[in-house]
Amino acid sequence: MSDIPAELRFAESHEWARLESDGTVTVGISDHAQEALGDVVFVELPEIGKVLAASDAAGVVESVKAASDIYSPVAGEVIEVNEALGDAPEELNSAPYSSWIFKLKPSNPADLEKLLDAAAYKAAIGE
Repeated sequence: MSDIPAELRFAESHEWARLESDGTVTVGISDHAQEALGDVVFVELPEIGKVLAASDAAGVVESVKAASDIYSPVAGEVIEVNEALGDAPEELNSAPYSSWIFKLKPSNPADLEKLLDAAAYKAAIGE
């Protein structure tokens, strides 16, 4: 069982979202997701400037077992991507809650309230 940071919100597709003080949203994948994927070997990042709807595929995480789409937990415009994952995709395995994938400017910050909180996500994954 892992410690799920209380300040994060979660999509049912196992992405986490963190509202930053400047109003942007940082997105990554949960510990549960990285465990299910196995060793991550490649991350396909979204394009900066791409406008995503909630649940749109934003990129791909490839592991030794499978390739899995990463979905945007909320609607918004991609404003930054974590280029460091190009050289060190395994960061998603070793530090899933500090290794982000992309940041977006949300169309509506209130959308975060529709996501699962840490307790609800824990229940959803059976922890």
